[in-house]
Amino acid sequence: MLVFVPLTLLGQSSGWNADLIFLFSALAIVPLAKLIGDATEELAVHTGPRIGGLLNATLGNAAELIITIFALREGLNDLVRASIVGSIIGNVLVVLGLSLLIGGLKNGLQSFSRRTAGMNGVLLILAVSALALPSLFDVALAEFPAAELQLSEGIAIIMIVLYALSVLFSFQQGQDLSHQGDEAHEPKWSIPVSVGILAVATIGIVLMSEALVGAVEVVTESLGLSEIFLGIIVIPIVGNIAEHIVAVQVAYKNKMELSLAISLGSSLQIALFVAPVLVFISLLINPDNPLLLVFTSFELVALLAAALLAAFVAQDGESNWLEGALLLGVYLMIALAFFELPAEIVAAAHGG
Repeated sequence: MLVFVPLTLLGQSSGWNADLIFLFSALAIVPLAKLIGDATEELAVHTGPRIGGLLNATLGNAAELIITIFALREGLNDLVRASIVGSIIGNVLVVLGLSLLIGGLKNGLQSFSRRTAGMNGVLLILAVSALALPSLFDVALAEFPAAELQLSEGIAIIMIVLYALSVLFSFQQGQDLSHQGDEAHEPKWSIPVSVGILAVATIGIVLMSEALVGAVEVVTESLGLSEIFLGIIVIPIVGNIAEHIVAVQVAYKNKMELSLAISLGSSLQIALFVAPVLVFISLLINPDNPLLLVFTSFELVALLAAALLAAFVAQDGESNWLEGALLLGVYLMIALAFFELPAEIVAAAHGG
């Protein structure tokens, strides 16, 4: 799929159809995101579990972070907020759902650490509640933009601190954040090779993200889709598919604890780290149009439903294939609802 990288660059320079450039750049990001994940895993083997876990905690969603930075530069704040929501619900409904379904069909009833999964579920509900606060107070603060921005900034700072504390706690509990699992992993690449691949893949994602975001407005008009649908469904899949596959693979191998750590951990990283960091990045690259953590009621309902379902699934320390099918069914219903949601309604909900 790396062939789509030069195809995208060729298409940009030759003035190809924007729909084609959007498709090619999206397909190109998938293998590049996997290369970033592989390079991070290789570095983790060389540096040890603690530094490796920290690398994974910071670079786990690098592809999506880069995409959203370009969207912020273009002033596509609705797309960014939708991609935050889409990443969270995608991880807890699609990734977790597929893991439970495939793992359950292969292995029957599966078990995992109730304490660890339960704590991640509680943290996820807390994170989603924090994301919802600025939206709930937006009605009262809508005419006071300075206070509105300060609320988003204050909550963002607290969330970053909580994320740092959760990573520290994981280290103290001896949890392996580098997703190595039980298997011994011999390094395939040296440190210079890993760093080089990480750098090249990151540059590639920067170029592909610029092409992807540049084609968004044309694609939404030509296909009749809203930015919120692209953000909630398309962009999270593109940026996180490599990690999604890993979570399903380890569930198939009956390692549900690791699978839940990947799906719930990635959701927590988006909610507690990526979303608040984007608030401050927006102030640097587009200070006239800062990103506020103010979501539509449609997005909040999807977030809260996904977080509560994930917490309920994690609380008993056991899983089966039916739970996975139910999570996937809820995701399909949410996707259908956002697909049918008219763009004008979304714009009105955001005050646009």
